[in-house]
Amino acid sequence: MKNKNNELKKNFEGVQVHPNAFVDSNAELHDGVFISQGAVIGPNVTIGKGTEIGPNAVITGKTQIGRNNKVFPNVFIGQDPQDLKYRGAPTEVIIGDDNTFRECVTINKATDEGEKTIIGNNNLLMAYSHIGHNCELGNGIVLSNSVQVAGHVKVEDKAIIGGCLGIHQFVHIGYLAMIGGMTRVDRDVPPFCIAEGHPGRLRGLNRIGIKRSGLMENNDVDLKILQSTWNLLFKSNNVMSEALEIAKKSKLDNASMKLCNFLKDSISKERRGPMPL
Repeated sequence: MKNKNNELKKNFEGVQVHPNAFVDSNAELHDGVFISQGAVIGPNVTIGKGTEIGPNAVITGKTQIGRNNKVFPNVFIGQDPQDLKYRGAPTEVIIGDDNTFRECVTINKATDEGEKTIIGNNNLLMAYSHIGHNCELGNGIVLSNSVQVAGHVKVEDKAIIGGCLGIHQFVHIGYLAMIGGMTRVDRDVPPFCIAEGHPGRLRGLNRIGIKRSGLMENNDVDLKILQSTWNLLFKSNNVMSEALEIAKKSKLDNASMKLCNFLKDSISKERRGPMPL
């Protein structure tokens, strides 16, 4: 019997496949890919240069993984969504470059025809975290252990999410937001904000994260303006829509404009709205 893995080694220069792994002959593996013992790679999978697939990982469905990703043991990517509406559509998972998926991470494909689950670049998903169908994660995000992300959630760049918590479907997590461990995340978390508690509450601006980000040096954030805008939006006697109209007439830095635009979308029709104080 011919060994398909040996054929792969001949067909893809620099690819290393353990003899006890299974790689479908129709999978596309680029130079420097390493497939460990017991891993299973399906026929519609593309894996970019330098990506390492750990022992017993399973990557199936129409899945595209970029360069230099590190996939630890028992990770499952591209499985059918946990959605009763799913009817077998050939939906996708798209993953960028330089991500780390620790042990037992699960990432489900999207539900309906033409839809995608998307993970950007330079993200760290710690052990036992789950990304549901139709989610979109940006870049530089940290998900701590056992973060459970329901379907249709959007997480913007550089968000940090503490461990052992669930994020409700359709929730939107903003840029550079920070969420404390075991928080119940059932509403949107605006950019630059800290959220914590059960039920989740906004606790203020992520001032330390902002200072460490380099945004102040680039003049994207003026902390005084951002704090004043935050106070207007969340601590004044105005309802959110009125506060946004007042803020629009003020001189805002880039961060304050991002915050206002996020909240305008968050309070729009059919959205859940932001977390309260």
